[in-house]
Amino acid sequence: MAQGVLEITDATFDTEVGGPTPTLVDFWAPWCGPCRAIAPIIEQLAADNAGKLKVGKVNVDDNQQVAARYGITSIPTLMLFHKGELKERVVGAQSKSALQNLINTVL
Repeated sequence: MAQGVLEITDATFDTEVGGPTPTLVDFWAPWCGPCRAIAPIIEQLAADNAGKLKVGKVNVDDNQQVAARYGITSIPTLMLFHKGELKERVVGAQSKSALQNLINTVL
């Protein structure tokens, strides 16, 4: 994982998204082309919002419980949580500006 991007698992999910800091979660898989395409954008958002936002990735192949809980059927799926509550959900590759606008809704 890139610096500033957390690897979130079934075991750590609730702890990572439950805190006071807004958290952007990228549900992805290594074989997913669009997921790999947006990876640099996710890393840039983590750097640009350091200290204000946590950014994490959930590999849906390895963490099927949390993927099932949130009904992940297409990847990439990006979810924005604040204090453990799901605030926003977008499916598919997004531009950096679109994702930053989404993040700004909770900052």
